[in-house]
Amino acid sequence: MINYLKTRSKILMFSLPALALFFSCTDLEIEPTDSLLATNFEGIATAEEAASQVTSMYNSINGFIGDQANLYALSEVTTDEMLVPTRGSDWGDNGIWRQLHQHSWTPDHQYITTVWNQWNELQLVASEVLDSRSASSPDSRAAASFFRALAVYVILDNFGQVPIRDTEAPPLTDPEVLTGEDAIALIVSDLEAAISGLPATGPSGAENVNVSKAAARYLLAKTHLNRHIFNGSGSPDAADMARVITLVDEITADGYELEEGYFDIFRDTPDNETIWWINTQVGNRIWNGLHYNLVTPEQSGGWNGFSTLSEFYDLFEGPESNLENAGPRDERRGFVPLQGLPAGVDGTVDDNDDGIADGTNIGFGFLKGQQYGPTGAPLTERGGAPLVFSREFVSTVDGQPSLLDNDEITGIRVLKYHPSYGGFVSHEVFFRYSDAYLMKAEAMLRSGGDATAMVNDLRVLRDASPIATVTLDDLIDERGRELYIEFWRRNDLIRFGQYTRDWEFKDPAAIGNSDRELFPIPATQIILNPNLVQNPGY
Repeated sequence: MINYLKTRSKILMFSLPALALFFSCTDLEIEPTDSLLATNFEGIATAEEAASQVTSMYNSINGFIGDQANLYALSEVTTDEMLVPTRGSDWGDNGIWRQLHQHSWTPDHQYITTVWNQWNELQLVASEVLDSRSASSPDSRAAASFFRALAVYVILDNFGQVPIRDTEAPPLTDPEVLTGEDAIALIVSDLEAAISGLPATGPSGAENVNVSKAAARYLLAKTHLNRHIFNGSGSPDAADMARVITLVDEITADGYELEEGYFDIFRDTPDNETIWWINTQVGNRIWNGLHYNLVTPEQSGGWNGFSTLSEFYDLFEGPESNLENAGPRDERRGFVPLQGLPAGVDGTVDDNDDGIADGTNIGFGFLKGQQYGPTGAPLTERGGAPLVFSREFVSTVDGQPSLLDNDEITGIRVLKYHPSYGGFVSHEVFFRYSDAYLMKAEAMLRSGGDATAMVNDLRVLRDASPIATVTLDDLIDERGRELYIEFWRRNDLIRFGQYTRDWEFKDPAAIGNSDRELFPIPATQIILNPNLVQNPGY
């Protein structure tokens, strides 16, 4: 029987002194010969060293969450929310982005392998701090309990099986593998320990860069909400749904609440919704979809890749046009400005000294149609044609729908963090109260209650019309509108039975194929640990 409080993964890719190098480079090629431990682990010698390991876990999370590839790509680009077309030679990358959206990935996909390596590595470091032989303080143990639970959650969610080994076992011993209820039990045990030991913090801004009781309750609610997916039962248990409701009520009691001003939530300023933010630059969320000619003084322009499907844009209430003067709409859909704002707008600068706040000509939310410069002049793409972001993705070769040979303007762009407040500010929201709020609404609905009033309170706050009666179909759409590009779309679609449905450019072989609800175990790990079994379909 494994002692969960002193576990260690066999998939360690580097020795601990090399962790900083590992966490700073997400595109490393990992050699199978690096995967075995040289010596038995004997515990962390001092409380200071354990605290340093907790710091290293925070630093690693910064890279894991701030990246535009890896977990973000697996969570968003594999859904109806996001795709990355190849524009000429830009964003080709040997098809690595297209494979994700089309669900045609293979066991050697680089981002899948990196996610496995990164989050199992985090699990390893947390287990060392939690080992009974380590001189870890109660504070370090509480944080490590949270981080191990988070790592195991990510691995279970994406791969369905989690390799765990006893740290007192010989280093060449094959680790046992947890699936289903066994993995859930570890997550729940760690999160209960984290809730007991972490500080209670409300929506206090700067402090919420550290994990708290509210963050642990949020992740525990996620675990109970997805339990019937993780254990394969297919039907939510009433006790799990009741636990979700209780946990969210406890988060509410800490002072978190829904807040007006949707896009202000994603600024580096205090708000009432952010449960946990990550100290990582938000540049990847800003520039990966903006056109090269959408310019601010600190950045020559965007990278012109990430876009959304028109069917996702159509989930939002409002007129076809998203220009700011086109008419009322769901606040969360954002708008395209007709020109920049005068210098002096709160949180902005005017580095050009032209009297216009930098970047305020760039829209919020979904950028569709003609884009405008600071003075209101219509912008053009690099070839001189109007910069008009279109719904369609079509080949410049034959004019047919395609993810290949796109031009510079295909696809509606998505922007939640805004360059006018700083193009590389270190403040990315990861756990948010409105997600917890909608988790409670879902738990009520799945246990026979009526979530209509809850959902409508949120919709009215976001300038959307009330819904007569909220169904599960309404709820998954509402989660999409509220939480787009926040890491949860894949998880949500699987729980609502929609991840395998058809959407534009999906491989026909993947439609209705439940095997795609889990990613393949990297081939090298199957070789190293015979207790791992490749997931079906790979």
